[in-house]
Amino acid sequence: MTHKLTVALLFGGRSSEHSISCATAGGVLSAIDRERFTVIPIGMTRDGAFTLQPDDAALFTLNPAAMPQVVENGTRVRWPESTASRELSVTEADGTSRSLGAVDVVFPILHGPFGEDGTVQGLLELAGLPFVGSGVLASALGMDKHYTKTVLRQAGIAVAPWHTVSARDWATDVAGVEAAVAELGLPVFIKPARAGSSVGVSKVSSLDQLAGAMAVALAEDDKVLIEATIIGREVEIGVLGGRPGQAPRASVAGEVVVSGRDFYDFDAKYMGADGIELVCPAVLSDAELAEMRELAVRTFEAIGCAGLARVDFFLTADGFVVNEINTMPGFTPISMFPTCWQNSGLSYPELIDELIALALAR
Repeated sequence: MTHKLTVALLFGGRSSEHSISCATAGGVLSAIDRERFTVIPIGMTRDGAFTLQPDDAALFTLNPAAMPQVVENGTRVRWPESTASRELSVTEADGTSRSLGAVDVVFPILHGPFGEDGTVQGLLELAGLPFVGSGVLASALGMDKHYTKTVLRQAGIAVAPWHTVSARDWATDVAGVEAAVAELGLPVFIKPARAGSSVGVSKVSSLDQLAGAMAVALAEDDKVLIEATIIGREVEIGVLGGRPGQAPRASVAGEVVVSGRDFYDFDAKYMGADGIELVCPAVLSDAELAEMRELAVRTFEAIGCAGLARVDFFLTADGFVVNEINTMPGFTPISMFPTCWQNSGLSYPELIDELIALALAR
């Protein structure tokens, strides 16, 4: 890339991870190389409106007392009318319109439903705009834990045992759901099938906790996973796609050390809650790291990912078990994905450069 490129940074969104997406935007805005890239910050409101936001990283700092969000300011960003153009425009709050110029690549740092699940990816593919990350199918598969597990198990990759329960199942057959729990054995984890950042996740140690956990999960999705507890170290690794004709590559591993909480929940990930320590690089033997990298790349390729992903594992006495894959992982400067790559020799600004280059090469 020898000339200055225009990057449309898309963040916010309709999901419960809206604020985390905004915090990621703040990290990217503060680190992207302004000599190489012009940035158009496009914030999606919680209602799904595309708005033009200030190019000010400080507005999107993660603050537990006042979580960042896309402010409705009356502007509306318009996507190109056809694939013959890459020109964006904005209608201002007073009704006047102006061109934002042609965009070279879109960086959709959206987390959760209506952003990370193939919906926005479909919009961008329809518009003919290059974008960072996976396409429609891989995004949809990666968002849905049931189908991720189904595909990975078919590919011969170990995953935690689970049962999938619909809202209808819970409403009409509580005894059947309780039987599924009994088959897996307490404690179990109750998870929305299509949510991230541990939103809606509960650990159930006794059947009298099941109804509350199901209510929490069903508030996020109408499909819920009941997942067996896996005893092992929680280790994560970043994957970057390869250039055309090249294989994906994996970073060093990081470890989530849980000492004072039931699991790595939302408060521990983003609110600075006690009981969690993030260690990177994780202490692994050369053979363990090599196996983990190979499994991470196999997982990445099994669901057809592109660009980037973070693969989360349990390292058990019997080997590695994939917990999940995240096709648009948390991307704040202190998130595990960029931290793993920083410890692999790729700085945060260089990682942003590489992701944009991968999008354009694809």
